[in-house]
Amino acid sequence: MAKRLLGSEPVEGSLTPSKKVEYRVTNRLQEGKRPLYAVVFNFIDANYFNVFATVGGNRVTVYQCLEGGVIDALQSYVDEDKEESFYTLSWACNIDGAPLLVAGGINGIIRVIDTGSEKLYKSFVGHGDSINEIRTQALKPSLVVSASKDESVRLWNVHTGICVLIFAGGGGHRNEVLSVDFHPSDIYRIASCGMDNTIKIWSMKEFWTYVEQSFTWTDLPSKFPTKYVQFPVVVASIHSNYVDCNRWLGDFILSKSVDNEIVLWEPKNKEHIPGEGAVDILQKYPVPECDIWFIKFSCDFHYNATAIGNREGKIYIWELQSSPPVLIAKLSHMQCKSPIRQTAMSFDGSTILGCCEDGTIWRWDATATP
Repeated sequence: MAKRLLGSEPVEGSLTPSKKVEYRVTNRLQEGKRPLYAVVFNFIDANYFNVFATVGGNRVTVYQCLEGGVIDALQSYVDEDKEESFYTLSWACNIDGAPLLVAGGINGIIRVIDTGSEKLYKSFVGHGDSINEIRTQALKPSLVVSASKDESVRLWNVHTGICVLIFAGGGGHRNEVLSVDFHPSDIYRIASCGMDNTIKIWSMKEFWTYVEQSFTWTDLPSKFPTKYVQFPVVVASIHSNYVDCNRWLGDFILSKSVDNEIVLWEPKNKEHIPGEGAVDILQKYPVPECDIWFIKFSCDFHYNATAIGNREGKIYIWELQSSPPVLIAKLSHMQCKSPIRQTAMSFDGSTILGCCEDGTIWRWDATATP
């Protein structure tokens, strides 16, 4: 019998531990011919939990999941730069609660779209190269972080347009940063990873006054005293190749490389010497044929499960709250053969989306409510 990993009880209406779930394909959309690199549900606002967005080429598209497998296209934005290729997007919101979409890609400019007015809200220029991932601080959803090919991570305030902090320098990444994530409860912490094969944990605690100042700044954003955070509190060498996705699971971290698995590990505090000795590997979640980089996994709202695609168009759903690991489901369809670059799990995990390199979106639904 698998035991609970984090000691918390399952949330009513969410995937329960150690339970196999049957899913079936309920929809397939061909959005275009360009690869789709990201698909994300809106977990920021309970009114829009069934709304998701995708990016492909210079287009951002917003959809709604309806009953019976129906997917309704709500909005679409085409960037003015035809050469743009978006790689990532994240839901955020203004301080008045208005839902925003924050997208970035090959040209290094972050576009903030106001989905209420259906207009471009702001553009952030600062990164010197392409943007590989954007994530939102769930506790303060006006704050987003961006991970870039320019070897830096930046913290932005979408309300004021200010770049508050730059995580780079002496102890920073030495190659492209591919993924970044906010700690779910420690508002000061982020984790980043990239092509230097490392995962770095950073603390904003000593710079937090600047974060607070960014909300009340009335001068030009360019005049804000942006600060460099040069040294992480933990450097972990878990993988021997590019690390292209990391997510916090409580105080633990899930990360993956090109080794056909997701690794769950526990970072040690900063009293330990940074490096391989500063972590405990807890368990591994096998994902066959997942040996190409830029494949990102997703979790449901309560982090009960994770879903990840592979280069053959299959999706593996692993339960996260048990030890040893339990495979909830393996999803495949004879017509889905293209690499799945990212998945999205709905709030309760009952709907799984996959966006593919061939421009398709696949929707899977649990045949019985978990």
